[in-house]
Amino acid sequence: MIVRARPHWLYLLFVRRGSLVHLILQQQLFVFAVACAVVAAHGQLLHWKVPLNASPFSLIGIALAIFFGFRINVSYDRYWEARKLWGSILVESRNLARKASTCVAPGSGLRPFVLGIAAFAAALRNQLRGDPGLNGLGDLLPRDFAASLAGARNPANLILLWLGQRLAEERAAGRLEPILAHAMERNLDELSLAMGGCERILGTPLPFTYSVILHRSSYLYCVLLPFGLVDAIGLMTPLIVCFVSYTFFALEALSDEIEDPFGRAPNDLALDAIVAGIEASLREMLGETPAPLPKPDANYILS
Repeated sequence: MIVRARPHWLYLLFVRRGSLVHLILQQQLFVFAVACAVVAAHGQLLHWKVPLNASPFSLIGIALAIFFGFRINVSYDRYWEARKLWGSILVESRNLARKASTCVAPGSGLRPFVLGIAAFAAALRNQLRGDPGLNGLGDLLPRDFAASLAGARNPANLILLWLGQRLAEERAAGRLEPILAHAMERNLDELSLAMGGCERILGTPLPFTYSVILHRSSYLYCVLLPFGLVDAIGLMTPLIVCFVSYTFFALEALSDEIEDPFGRAPNDLALDAIVAGIEASLREMLGETPAPLPKPDANYILS
């Protein structure tokens, strides 16, 4: 996630980081070369004057703009839903830790339970990003239980199961009232529901055909556009075509990035920072001093 203060409007015109130029540079160069070739040939293709003007491109451009708007809205809906799910994970983690800290009788294993909640968030982040192993879990779980998670298909779900078992043990030992145990189970249910929502987003990409149609339409539009402009604006054709193609290609690249909001692209969710924030909150509730929270790097990217 790119985190920075909005720069001055003049500087914003020339800012490079976050502009996606590096992702679409090859497409831009290709379209620029085609436009230059059309200008050099005076709108002819194999000595045949292509009978195009700007009129049809206005209608096609409106249709493409609507299509792109729908595409970016669908991708952003996935991004925002993922952020809300992780927000609910933060809230439910705090609620569960608060109940454990105030309602469980002394003498129970409070600290391992609360840190296990943070381990759930770290394990879910790893699963969503496809990270192997137990990255970030070593200091949060008992060593024997952490070792049992090695090679597990869904470590986050197993951690929820382990937390539920700890609640059952505390209730059986008489250190936790049944009504409070039921309330804490509801918190675990909410964590499981949020995990399922994240898995649904990850496992349900946008239809591939949708991307193919949009990709082909935008390229065909940008390749044919110089033939419709060359007679009207002449040498300015490559500049205008590059401006139009930048808008189309950049929106396509952005929608591709945020379609999967759990990755490590600059515009994806800052899951490392969210997980670190959850762990810091829980450690403070235990009376411990948490580690400093991650900050954006030199490129303003918070992972």
